[in-house]
Amino acid sequence: MFRSQALPAVCKHAALRYRRDNDATQVTMTVIYHMADRAAWLAAVSVDAYFGTAQDQVDGFIHFSTASQVEESAAKHRKGVKNLVLIAIDAEVLGSALRWETARGAQLFPHHYGSLTPSMVRAVYDLPLGDDGKHVFPPLR
Repeated sequence: MFRSQALPAVCKHAALRYRRDNDATQVTMTVIYHMADRAAWLAAVSVDAYFGTAQDQVDGFIHFSTASQVEESAAKHRKGVKNLVLIAIDAEVLGSALRWETARGAQLFPHHYGSLTPSMVRAVYDLPLGDDGKHVFPPLR
């Protein structure tokens, strides 16, 4: 946290959120999420590069979702898929290769036009299926 008299400029792609709390301005990173096949992610770690899913490669970008979007994305696009991991990354790490684009329901979704290296990733979570066939998510922020 840092102190400032004025709020800093808003990031071009909403990658940073600013919150006024008393006299201090707190900067929090927007964490975005990508679902990947566990084996594909482990292979990517071994070569230090991840190029996304087969669908990502067809579309030309890696699909990400925000915390409020990812469960619906899983239900729509990954229903019943086993052996997934959830990759969490701070949006600002992706720089100008990240674009917020309109998709499902006129929502803005983060799309990364590039590859990822494991060092960019904040956390990787197992994404098991529950008894109801839906993915069980860790607490997200």
